[in-house]
Amino acid sequence: MRQYLDIISQFFTDQKTIEILQALLIFLAGLLVAKVVTGSVVKMLEKRFTTHETQLFRRGIFYGILSLFAISALNQMGFNLSVVLGAAGIFSVAIGFASQTSASNLISGLFLLGERPFSVGDIIRVGTTTGEVLSIDLLSVKLRTFDNLYVRIPNESLIKSEMTTLTKFPIRRFDMQVGVAYKEDLSKVRDVLFDVAKSNHLCLEEPKPLFIFQGFGNSSLDIQFSVWAKRENYLDLRNSIYLGVKEAFDAADIEIPFPHMTLYTGSVTDPFPVRFTEKETADASPATGP
Repeated sequence: MRQYLDIISQFFTDQKTIEILQALLIFLAGLLVAKVVTGSVVKMLEKRFTTHETQLFRRGIFYGILSLFAISALNQMGFNLSVVLGAAGIFSVAIGFASQTSASNLISGLFLLGERPFSVGDIIRVGTTTGEVLSIDLLSVKLRTFDNLYVRIPNESLIKSEMTTLTKFPIRRFDMQVGVAYKEDLSKVRDVLFDVAKSNHLCLEEPKPLFIFQGFGNSSLDIQFSVWAKRENYLDLRNSIYLGVKEAFDAADIEIPFPHMTLYTGSVTDPFPVRFTEKETADASPATGP
């Protein structure tokens, strides 16, 4: 027992061990200070900056303070920081040449931070991908799609391609394409569509609904009917407006035609129509002959 106590006493009185313990205490103190300072600063910044900017500030402050304490801990352990920093500089240059794509994403992330086209929680569409923004980092943006998939998009792709923020403004417009038969009265159709919008509580009265006659289609008179809704009600309006128009057209006996084609055969001056119909026919045995 005496021998073990001497070993433990010698361990804690060794100069190198004391330096390691002091360095460990410095690092743990830095970790605690970084958390406290970061939490205090973030509370002051939340009212002035967006969520993703606050996240970047939190990470920068936390790792900045922690790095200072880590350097102090290394210095306490007797490391020559000039040699470490020199090696880090050479390593950084090598990494820079090997990771030009990362550098491009980093610069693009700074542009996104300054431009602020969207924030955490917004819905954006990039190419064929649409989803909610989970985080905006210096190298990439993380999305969660509506079918609950996790998508990472490099910042460089966001800068170079067209990107649409679907939740930037408080209201959105839905453009419904509808066709009616050529025999229909467009004034009546217009009145019916406006009545549908008026009876739908999700449609906004201002801006007013918009009726646009787009032209003569192959099988119908083509119309665009546009209505406005609050951003959070957009999907519900998109579903309900179609149901309302179908029910209103049926009640007003307004025909929504399906595509059809009429074929003529015969001479140019005297064509006669040919109509294809489906009917039951009896099974006929194949003709036989010489």
